[in-house]
Formats: sequence, C-alpha cells, structure tokens
Amino acid sequence: MAIENTLSIIKPDATDRNLTGAINSKLEKAGLKIIAQKRLKLSREMAQKFYEVHKDRPFYNDLVDFMISGPVVVQVLSGENAVMLNREVMGATNPSEAKDGTIRKEFALSIEANSVHGSDSLENAKNEISFFFSSIEIV
Repeated sequence: MAIENTLSIIKPDATDRNLTGAINSKLEKAGLKIIAQKRLKLSREMAQKFYEVHKDRPFYNDLVDFMISGPVVVQVLSGENAVMLNREVMGATNPSEAKDGTIRKEFALSIEANSVHGSDSLENAKNEISFFFSSIEIV
C-alpha cells in the first residue's frame, strides 16, 4: 500500500458549529495523519479559482458563495491510500446516501452544506494541496 497525501477542507457549516475537533478525530481514528493545517477565510477569487472545474455547472455560484460565507480549515492528510480512505470517512456527497458513522452522515446539514471536501484523485490532491500549502508548511 502506498503512503499518499490528500487535501481535506472542513467547510463553513462545520467550522461554524465547532466541529473541527470532532471531524479531525474521525479522520485520525481512521488512520489518517494531519501533516499540515490552517484556518482561513477564502476570498471570492480564491474560491472561484479552487472550484474552477465546476464553473459551468449550475451550482458553481452557490458553492462559491457558501465557501466564502465563513472560515474553513484546510489540511493535508497523510496515510496509506489517503485519497480513498478520506473519501470513505467523509461519506457520500449527499448525506442522506452516506453510510452510518461517516462525517457527512453525522454532521452534514444538506447536500450543499455537507461539512467537508476531499480530493477525488491523487492527481487532484497534489494540485489542491499546492493551491493552499507551500512545501515548508507540510511537516
């Protein structure tokens, strides 16, 4: 099994409800290690650029508005098959379809306010990590 790094974002709905510690506990209990972390408020320009892949989709503007509505916690997770493992711990995008025990099943408010973002591939993880972190911030 390969050790990978992946990006995780704890979204505004979760930071607003002080769920950062509870979410991180689930990630760590699953075997992921937090090797970089920071809390920030995304600017509209940052959110637009980060979610640019979705710019032609009907939910793009709502997603950008949501992601700038409050602080987020961006972090790099490391572990064996970290991309897939993080996605399993997060659960399905739609919380009503997420398995019991997953972050989204327990904490998401809706399909839009679903508490967390995670990279969907190793290639995207590398791009997303470099969007938020320099190499000296990953320890």
